[in-house]
Amino acid sequence: MKKFIIIVLVMVLTVSEVCAKQEKTDEEHAKNTLEYLNQQWWENYNDDILINHLKNLYEKNYDLKNAYLKIKENEKLVKIQMANEMPQIGTEAFIGRDFRSSEQRFGSMSIPSYAQNNFQLPLTASYEIDIWGKNRLKTKSIKESLEVAKQKERALYISLTSAFTADYYNLIKTDKLLELQDMLVKTQQDILSKIKAKNNIGLCSDIEVLTEEKLLSSLTEEKNNLKEKQETLENVIRTYLAISEGEVIRSDFSDVVLIKDIPEQFNSDVIEKRPDFIAMEANLKRAGFDVRIAKKELLPSFVIFGQIGLNAYRFSDLFKTSTQLANAGIIPSFDLFSGGRKTAFLKLRKYQYDEALNNYQKTFIEDTNELNSALSSYKTAKKNYTESEKRAVVQDKMFNLAKEREKIGSASMLDVLYAKEADIAVQKEKISDTINCLIASISLYKAAGGINLINPQENL
Repeated sequence: MKKFIIIVLVMVLTVSEVCAKQEKTDEEHAKNTLEYLNQQWWENYNDDILINHLKNLYEKNYDLKNAYLKIKENEKLVKIQMANEMPQIGTEAFIGRDFRSSEQRFGSMSIPSYAQNNFQLPLTASYEIDIWGKNRLKTKSIKESLEVAKQKERALYISLTSAFTADYYNLIKTDKLLELQDMLVKTQQDILSKIKAKNNIGLCSDIEVLTEEKLLSSLTEEKNNLKEKQETLENVIRTYLAISEGEVIRSDFSDVVLIKDIPEQFNSDVIEKRPDFIAMEANLKRAGFDVRIAKKELLPSFVIFGQIGLNAYRFSDLFKTSTQLANAGIIPSFDLFSGGRKTAFLKLRKYQYDEALNNYQKTFIEDTNELNSALSSYKTAKKNYTESEKRAVVQDKMFNLAKEREKIGSASMLDVLYAKEADIAVQKEKISDTINCLIASISLYKAAGGINLINPQENL
């Protein structure tokens, strides 16, 4: 009996040790969070405020918290399945009293009515011999489900980070556009004032006054729309950061930096490192394990069982040698007829595997198209930014030329104001193209699976 107890304790300690290895500590998850942040990439934007916002975002976002809980749930499922691979040990103690009110007969032997106590203290162990590797495959299948959950969490970090930074820079763009729109409205007011003065002395028609008034109204309306967009984006940022009120801290447009070293082509290895592709790959492996498990369900199973303990009818005799009980054996189990259930289950798993394979191939195509589209958008945004820079230089020269002409009397102040309006309009286009180029780089970052685009091979 002592040997049996020692064996039981060794098995319990072994199971505990194996299961402990499956526990994912908070420190490990915090390390993964820093990897998901990919601070090295975001430092290229030279915006410490943005990085601090991202850290707060990771701490407060409820979707990320739920994604982490999903991982913990799958870790426990792995632990449960690993426990199924181990011997099962338990006890069911029994204390009772039998009351026999009538005579009991066993053939010719008669036992009169009686009452007696019954004390049982057994220790039972059972273990399914994994001859076909079925239980091991079940554990591997659940581990692949855990990998899917991890990759979904990583994908959520990348998606949420990209969405937040895009809104953040759109807010910076709106701030600057609103500033220029104020200048544009003020300039148009000056133009309208001078047109009215000319109209009063008969140097221009009423239609010119009405045209300028109409333009002023349109510019004011655009200003109002920009103000609304600014407030909306501020509310969006507050929602991301889980704050209800207060100023949304952000950088000024003058601090915006464009990354110029992003390559304009990537190889297919980038696709294979995307979290959604890795998740589909893990899901395909899981489906493959499930098919193999369904096949092995058609084979017989064998369970080793054993019991050791004490059985007495008086408490004082409970620990005597004569009350010891022990038994052991092997239970083979095989379904001779199940109505086709297991065969249907095997076919179901095969269909699910085919579906997983189709999704795997579909994901590769979709990811490739997304990366190519993001790359094309980035190239176009980069070209548009270059053209807007050229246009801004030309318009700035025209504005300066108008001011010089006004000084020597070959142009009026009205001509200078018109040139100023045109210059502000081009500046707005340049600002939009600048932020569009920056957001296109963020979209490319997301499409590439959250890698450092400047040195993509470091992540592969």
